[in-house]
Amino acid sequence: LPRPPILQHCLFIQDGPRTEDPSVTLFREYLRLKTVHPEPDYDAALRFLERMAEELGLPIKKVEVCPGRVIAIITWVGSRPELKSVVLNSHTDVVPVYEEHWKYDPFAAVKDADGNIYGRGSQDMKCVTIQYIEAIRRLKTAGKRFSRTIHLTFVPDEEVGGHKGMETFVKLPEFHKLNIGFALDEGLANPTNAYTVFYGERNPWWITVHCPGSPGHGSRFVENTAAEKLRRVINSFLEFREKEKHRLNTSECFTLGDVTTVNMTMVKGGVAYNVVPAEMDVSFDLRIPPTDNLQEFEEKIKAWCKEAGEDVTYDFAQKHMDQNFTCTEESDPWWHAFSSTCKAINMTVKKEIFPAATDSRFIREEGLPAIGFSPMNLTPILLHDHNEYLNEQVFLRGIQVYERLLPALASVPPLSGEE
Repeated sequence: LPRPPILQHCLFIQDGPRTEDPSVTLFREYLRLKTVHPEPDYDAALRFLERMAEELGLPIKKVEVCPGRVIAIITWVGSRPELKSVVLNSHTDVVPVYEEHWKYDPFAAVKDADGNIYGRGSQDMKCVTIQYIEAIRRLKTAGKRFSRTIHLTFVPDEEVGGHKGMETFVKLPEFHKLNIGFALDEGLANPTNAYTVFYGERNPWWITVHCPGSPGHGSRFVENTAAEKLRRVINSFLEFREKEKHRLNTSECFTLGDVTTVNMTMVKGGVAYNVVPAEMDVSFDLRIPPTDNLQEFEEKIKAWCKEAGEDVTYDFAQKHMDQNFTCTEESDPWWHAFSSTCKAINMTVKKEIFPAATDSRFIREEGLPAIGFSPMNLTPILLHDHNEYLNEQVFLRGIQVYERLLPALASVPPLSGEE
C-alpha cells in the first residue's frame, strides 16, 4: 500500500524544511477540513475517507441516517467473517472555536518547534481516526490478516448529541449487519505516563424545575412566592452538589466519573421590577454515574420539589437511563485481549467512568461492549479548549499502540455461540 508521492515530500514548517512522517502529514491534512459546527463540511470529510479507502484497498459503504448525515464504513474482512466483528468508531465533527483565543489558526494544523500540532480536533478526535487508518495501513502492508472482520465507522454529529448520527444508526439494519462483538471509541488524554480507559459513562440529565407562586405588587410582603420556592429548590440541588464535591476531593479512589456533578445553568422568571412573578424556573445539568440507582435519584428530586412548596414540578430536556458498562474483568476475552496487549507493551492503564458523554453509550445501550480509549499520555486534556494540540511523537506512538491492539482484538478466539 504505497503512499501517493505527494505525501512523501519534504515539508516547510515554521523553523525551515524538515522531513515529516507521512502519517503526521495526513493527520494535519485531516485537521484542516472544517467539519466544525454549526455548519460542518461533512462532504469534505467523506471525500477524504473515500480516498483513504482507495489507498487501503478496502471497500467503503455510506449510510445516510438522516438527511445530510452520512456514516461511512470502511471494512477489512477477516478470514472468518461469520465471527463477530471489531468496530473502530470515530466522529468526524468538531466543536466551534473562539479564534481570538488561539495562538494559531485552529484549522491550519500548525506544528511548532516542539512538534505540537495545534488544531480543533487534534485531541477530539481526528487523531484517533488517522491512527486507526495508519495502523491498518501498516498491518496490511505487512501482509497481515485476522480471523475477525474490522469495521471503521466514521459518524457525524457526535458533538451535538449524536441524535442524527450514532443514536439513529444503532437502530438501523445496517448497524446490526456489522455483527459487532466489540467496539473501540474515543477517550481522553492523560497528563501522566498512564493511559486512561473508559468502560462506562455518566448519564446526562437536563432538568428544569417549575416554581409557581402568588403574584403581586413589588412593594408588599407577598406570601407563597415563586422566588421562595425557587430558593429552596436551588439550595437542595446545590447542597447535594457540595456533598458530591466533598466526596470527590476526600477520596483517593474516586475520579470525576464516580460522582454526580450538579450545575445550575439557567434561571427564568419575572416581567418587571415591581411585579412579583407568578412562576420562576431553574435548570440544572446533572451527570450521574451508571453505578447509581437512577430511580432512587429521581425520588430524591421529587422530595426536593415537594419540600420546596406547593405545585412545584419538573421536566426533563434530556434523561439518559443507561446503566450498561463494559466488563473489565480478565475473564472477559475482549478485555483480556486489550489489557494483556497493553501490559505487553508496558502501558499503564487506568480504568474510569467517562465523566461526559460519547457515542459509546449508544453502542452499550445495544448490549455491546465498548471501550473509550485515545492513546494520548503525557498530554494535557484540551478537548473543546482553546489551543487544543497533540504532540507528533505522542500521535505516532498511538499508531504503534493500535498496531498491537488491533491484531489482538481481531484474533480473539471464537466465543460461545460463534463456533
